[in-house]
Parts: sequence; C-alpha cells; structure tokens
Amino acid sequence: MQISEKLLCLFSAEIESDGDRFVVEVPRREVETGAIEAGDTYRVALIAGEEAAATGGREAASGAGEVSADEPQPPVEVGETRYVEIEDIGKQGDGIARVERGYVIIVPGAEVGERVKVEVTEVKSNFAVGEIVEE
Repeated sequence: MQISEKLLCLFSAEIESDGDRFVVEVPRREVETGAIEAGDTYRVALIAGEEAAATGGREAASGAGEVSADEPQPPVEVGETRYVEIEDIGKQGDGIARVERGYVIIVPGAEVGERVKVEVTEVKSNFAVGEIVEE
C-alpha cells in the first residue's frame, strides 16, 4: 500500500452509530499536537484492522485505539539528525516540520521557511521534538 505524503495523522478508532449517522472519533492528541485543527474539514481513509479484514469489516476490531506492533512506527529515532523545512508555527510558537507520512517534528526557536538541521531529542507515536544543531 502506498501512503500519501499528505497524510497528517494515523490512529485507530471504532465507528460508532449515532442515530442516522456514524461517527469516527479523532483522539485529542491529534488536535493538541497541531497536526489537525478542530472545525476544519479533512479527507479520511479507512483501512480495515486485522480482525475487521478477516470478517469482511462487518465487526469492530477489539482493542481499537491501541497501537499494535504491525502499525507504522515513527519515521525518526532519538539521536537522529535531519534537515527539515519549517512549514508552520505551533500554538506555543515552536516551528513545525513534517517528514514521511506527515509525521510532525516540533522545533523550538525555528521560523517558517527556515531549513535547519535538527537532532531528534524526543519521539512519541504521533510527533517528535528536535533541537536545532545547524541553521
């Protein structure tokens, strides 16, 4: 499967029935990390989990929302150095860069449009923090 460079976030969720519609809940961390904004409109791709695929997608996978070993891992590691371009500024004034699959690297002290060399100092499932080592 090919993954678009436009991918902003990736998470597991259950589809819930709500009267005459169905709802997919977006985890709070996806909005808090700045990958997406509440109230904006996004394209959504649904990929069947292992259990859902085995049943033709008609049954909810138990454990939805949990990260499993077969889900994509962060594309960076602590200690890794990268050249990144700052695309945006986060709510706390930190630079935001995106790398493979739209994965976010937060770069304190960086400005929009800068291309900087960073060392990754912290890695989470949906974002990393990088320190500028060369401008």
